[in-house]
Amino acid sequence: MPFNEQSKIGEIWANPTGRAVLLKYLPHLADSPYLSFIKKYTLPSFSVANQAWMIAPELLETILSELAPIPIEEVDEEITPAADYEGESVALGSATVKASDQAEKWGIFELTLQGPKHGNPFVDVSLEAEFSNEGRVVRTQGFYEGDGIYRIRFMPDAEGSWTYRTYSNARSLNELTGQFICTPAIEGNHGPVRVKHTFHFAYEDGTPYIPVGTTCYVWTHQGEELEEETLATLKSAPFNKMRMCVFPKSYQFNANEPVYYPYEGSVEEGWDYTRFNPMFFQHLERRIADLGELGIEADLILFHAYDRWGFSEMPKSADDRYLRYLTARLSAYRNVWWSLANEYDLMWAKEEEDWERFAKIVTENDPNRHLISIHNCFGFYDYSRPWVTHCSIQRIDVYRTAENTNEWREKWQKPIVIDECAYEGNIDQGWGNISGQEMVRRFWEGAIRGGYVGHGETYLHPENILWWSKGGKLYGSSPERIGFLHKIIQEGPTEGLNPLKSEWDVPSAGVQDEYYLYYYGFNQPSFRTYTMKPGIRYKVDVIDTWNMSVREQEGTYEGTFRIELPGTPYMAVRMRKV
Repeated sequence: MPFNEQSKIGEIWANPTGRAVLLKYLPHLADSPYLSFIKKYTLPSFSVANQAWMIAPELLETILSELAPIPIEEVDEEITPAADYEGESVALGSATVKASDQAEKWGIFELTLQGPKHGNPFVDVSLEAEFSNEGRVVRTQGFYEGDGIYRIRFMPDAEGSWTYRTYSNARSLNELTGQFICTPAIEGNHGPVRVKHTFHFAYEDGTPYIPVGTTCYVWTHQGEELEEETLATLKSAPFNKMRMCVFPKSYQFNANEPVYYPYEGSVEEGWDYTRFNPMFFQHLERRIADLGELGIEADLILFHAYDRWGFSEMPKSADDRYLRYLTARLSAYRNVWWSLANEYDLMWAKEEEDWERFAKIVTENDPNRHLISIHNCFGFYDYSRPWVTHCSIQRIDVYRTAENTNEWREKWQKPIVIDECAYEGNIDQGWGNISGQEMVRRFWEGAIRGGYVGHGETYLHPENILWWSKGGKLYGSSPERIGFLHKIIQEGPTEGLNPLKSEWDVPSAGVQDEYYLYYYGFNQPSFRTYTMKPGIRYKVDVIDTWNMSVREQEGTYEGTFRIELPGTPYMAVRMRKV
């Protein structure tokens, strides 16, 4: 089908001849920081979307007429591993095997196999293993590391003896067997994070997990020195979840090339989507492990639109191959979450059926059932889909987002994680120039309504090292106060904060008759009168959420009583049953 007025600009841009026509008449597109947004438009819709982008009708007609005769090549062939990759002369299970004889619970047991390397093992060889423990069988995929090395990674979740058997179309890798002992988890290893009590989270061993997230999209693409500085910053920061991209990113304040690319090839010559670059993934794994050592969950963004290399516009077969390879490499890491996309609705080359297919591939190839979601720009994804474990939300309003948390809880009956409520900073964009006080307020508003809000920082930097994208150092005033909120939540109900029936001007959370936490936000009452159920006495604390102080009130309180407040914003009142 030729290009026409229904063609998305992304489709035209992906075609070298079509791109040349666009740049001939619309040269500003080459350097536009908004190209990711623009690609989802058709030329007619783009011409009226923004006053600065308007295209005169006669020019639009000229562009479309020059695009019409351009041939469109659509080649996308899935490669099936050959049944005869190794001939009958190769003995079954003859590959060299290296493996430990034990692994801790929720740790990583790894099989390393030295096998064949002729052809293209990334697509020519299939490899998987079955792990068995007391009648239970878990199947996991293997992957090719390069230079004849294959790996199978497994996260045992039960102590005791495990046996394994490999399956492969390569005879030397087929029918290898062995066993290992799963030892108890060491201190600090609580297992992967799960949904708990419908709206909250806990580690596999039952230890509560309260997400305190931050965004640092492409910190793993910045080189050793800056990445180590990011990790050093995280050691003293309050965050226990990091949103981060697998692929590099091209956007404002982020124009540098990454250290590694995910595929063999080059920017100039293009990429071979059938041959992965193991160094890229080894580096990513190392950084995920580094985060794990700090107790931080790696919330991995699998796709995003901010791309000048073509990774957001790969053929369907390449997308699927990438997801299978990534899950084979990473699903054994207990601190991994899957985020199918950052701002899925900006990706012009992906439709709903693609996202559903991606979710199926990831969940079917992840035997450890890691948390999984998808993140929006404009419209929400359908979070009622059974594969979605929690709602990963971007702000829907410049000012008001966290205030909707309880409404979204009731709608989807899943945990609400507002991964992007805007960022503390001072750049020109409204999503990146709120104050530290406003960020902390949004955290408290979301928490009191039973959800979890995420942090990001976008302060201008002479070398464009903004935490939100590249990492480095934190300069804002919100992280310490966010850590204070985390401590308050930890001291609260073990099931987490759930919203209670609020008074008309102030939200509250807790457990009826047992625990109450009121938050006054930007209001500044000098006192408050409370009317509680008679017969129950409470200890009362006045909490200054900005100055991080807790002032315990003398005595206990019952029925109707008055609490004096300082008449300043960002105050909270906590009541705990005696």
